[in-house]
Amino acid sequence: MGQILRSKRAVVLTLACLLAATHALATTPPESNEMLPLDQVRVGMQGYAYTIFEGDQVEKFDLVVLGVLPNFLGPKQSIILVELKGPKVEHTGVVAGMSGSPVYLDGKLAGALSLKLGVFTKEAIAGVTPIADVLQQPAQTMAAAKIAPTEQLESPGNELARNALPGGALQPIETPLVFSGFGATTIQQFSPQLQGYGFVAAQGGTAEPRPDDGKLAPGQMAGMVLVSGDASINSACTVTAVQGDKVFLCGHPLMNLGDIAIPMARSRVVTTLSSSLASTKVVNMGGSIGTITSDHLTAVIGKLGPAPAMIPLDLTMNTPLGEKKLHFDMINHPKLTPLLVALTTFNGLTQNTVYGEGTTLHLTGEIRLKGHVPVQLESTVSPGDTMAPDAMPLAIVVQSAFTRLFTNNYEVPNVEGVSLKVESLAGRKSYTIESAWLEKGEAAPGENLKVRVLLRPYRGEAKIAETTVRVPDQIARGTTLRVLVSDADWMNRASRGFNFNAMPGGTSGPAGLDQLIALMNRERHNDRLYVGLFVPAPTMVWDDKEMPNVPLSQISVIDGRPTPGSVQVLRESLASEASIALGGPVGGLISLNLQIR
Repeated sequence: MGQILRSKRAVVLTLACLLAATHALATTPPESNEMLPLDQVRVGMQGYAYTIFEGDQVEKFDLVVLGVLPNFLGPKQSIILVELKGPKVEHTGVVAGMSGSPVYLDGKLAGALSLKLGVFTKEAIAGVTPIADVLQQPAQTMAAAKIAPTEQLESPGNELARNALPGGALQPIETPLVFSGFGATTIQQFSPQLQGYGFVAAQGGTAEPRPDDGKLAPGQMAGMVLVSGDASINSACTVTAVQGDKVFLCGHPLMNLGDIAIPMARSRVVTTLSSSLASTKVVNMGGSIGTITSDHLTAVIGKLGPAPAMIPLDLTMNTPLGEKKLHFDMINHPKLTPLLVALTTFNGLTQNTVYGEGTTLHLTGEIRLKGHVPVQLESTVSPGDTMAPDAMPLAIVVQSAFTRLFTNNYEVPNVEGVSLKVESLAGRKSYTIESAWLEKGEAAPGENLKVRVLLRPYRGEAKIAETTVRVPDQIARGTTLRVLVSDADWMNRASRGFNFNAMPGGTSGPAGLDQLIALMNRERHNDRLYVGLFVPAPTMVWDDKEMPNVPLSQISVIDGRPTPGSVQVLRESLASEASIALGGPVGGLISLNLQIR
């Protein structure tokens, strides 16, 4: 009897091992890398694909070929149309994050799942990028990709998105942009800009790095790391193929950025959310595994190994309730970095316990660049009466500074780090200029003249501020001067005209990155009251240079340059200037006349 029992146990154990091996074979992509050419794809062919629905388990689902769409993406860029089969995919439909799932026909690798058909459809119909197009190496070089800066908020040239027509047309499978440590308010504020890049925002987490993070196989998930640290942003899509240290993902572009250098990380699936509108995978960002090197029409390509350097950002928030320090690292890219800095700064301010609406926020900081002096940042924001978050203007200030640096036409800025400090003071501290008057209506050359200004604080009692301006020694007697009492914006316009905030690449602007930084660092601050003394002598503004008291004979020669708009002539010159720090934004303009006796 004992011998019989032992025999039965052996049989059961053998069957269990066979079942386990069969299951492993059914859920693991085949080792063969044999590929099926597009010209061998036929209507009605049965196939299967691999993806992850939950955990780390790569699962197989069936599909059938409906046909081939020649020249769908462009000349000689065809798409294989398939219908997904099986209980899971018929329940979820085509899932965001499924793009890149390897598709096999006749046991050969035929392509990558990349498109979906329609919304609220009853059948799970998808498009497959042929494998030859997925594995095709782009011709663009890294050097060419770095030369041409572009506007920050311009939507990228996503060729697939241009083919996505409303209704029942094929469109790219959405790529989850996973936010960890970001609040819903932040995502809502920046969602229009994110949607322009073809992402679907999703909240997720960060998984601890594992030793096997870099051991990728088809059907598993990886993606770009845009932000890491105390909060993170990363994309996630499915691996199509691995050839040596090269990883092929997505089957369509993320942002069509061309040759890039963005960190690549493993993505760990928590679960798949089924939705009639848009099913999506809920994922955590895993450990760093290499570099995304290419983002083009038919695939995203990564290289296993070390990740590229990122830009460190340190944010300190000081309030009466305490201090909060946060650290982030973000990618260095002209299109994305300004937006990511704004988004991360806004979230860092609003998503912590020491922040509260209804406070006056004072920002100071610097952007450190290799080989150049730091860019100094300073701005003050007082609470508004609208529903817009109070921290948004500060985020826009930081974004604007990065946009100006990255859109210069002279050199690629090498940002070594960013330090930001925000102080919060209770209440709304802002001031309006109500009136101003001079100590006396006449002055002599070389005399110091007192100027008094009546300021009205927000819902407070008016107060008088006083400063002094100096009359030039060489001014002619009988001349009438103008005293301008104003905020920073009006003083900028009076002293520099329409070029006071000129951007490089336009009709005028600085002649190099050093000049741009110098121009940014000497800009006036919005929390100061300015008093300027203007004399009736022409000022010539040439790019970033201000040349007061220029003789008319020289102006007539220089202003005849062939570049229109690069030189402008103002009828007055700023002879002297004084300012008063008030601790809150200032608004208003008063102009006074001063007679020289």
